[in-house]
Amino acid sequence: MTPSDSTPPHLHAIDSSRIPKHVAIIMDGNGRWAKERNLARIEGHRQGAETVRRISRIARRMGVKALTLYAFSDENWARPKMEVAQLMELLGKFLIQERHEMKNNQIRLNVIGSVDRLPGFVQEKLSDALSFTQEENQMVLNLALSYGSKSEIIRGFKKIMREIESGTLKPSDVNPEMFSNYLDTAGLPDPELMIRTSGEFRISNFMLWQLAYTEIHVTKVLWPDFSEDDFHKAILDFQGRERRFGLTSEQIEPSGISHVG
Repeated sequence: MTPSDSTPPHLHAIDSSRIPKHVAIIMDGNGRWAKERNLARIEGHRQGAETVRRISRIARRMGVKALTLYAFSDENWARPKMEVAQLMELLGKFLIQERHEMKNNQIRLNVIGSVDRLPGFVQEKLSDALSFTQEENQMVLNLALSYGSKSEIIRGFKKIMREIESGTLKPSDVNPEMFSNYLDTAGLPDPELMIRTSGEFRISNFMLWQLAYTEIHVTKVLWPDFSEDDFHKAILDFQGRERRFGLTSEQIEPSGISHVG
């Protein structure tokens, strides 16, 4: 690195040819961030929304093809009504403010979860943003809203049962590959890297099916403080893993998984 090069040393170690295609993030710590500063919880969520903007741009620039953000879970509906209302208002504003930014950066918005549970005004803003960005193809920003993986799997199972009952599908046709097509994430590759902020070691009902062979990176950094440097460190951690998918190290070739006879 030359004296005029201000790039942090660890960035030079990132292999641009091995950027994970799909990164999922459990954005945890907004409330704790606010509490540490004697602020209302909603201020942590507002700062967290700024981090969403920043990390989305960084991921797009690095070549990530899909970024899934756990924004609001099934369980979050049980939070105090005032906090939920504030979160929905913040979400509506985010969708309005960011749709042009997404389009300008060729980012297509997608959503997973029980969207019908969202307030009408949020559903309207969401529909507008989805339509506005539907032609973009450089990265998918996948928001998990009113999302729970168990309910997603049950929805997928019910879709399959309806097709079996109608005779368009046979039970023998059901396998893991085709089941993925009945989940909310149909059409997206499974995440290669999942990041959880705030130091908690829980999956929290997030993409239980899709995370089967995902590399997990946990950082103690609270989501509002999660920086470009933190994201790069997660990518570097991912690139240092040996992804064996149940095979042995000897079966792995430098370019990927070898053919098993």
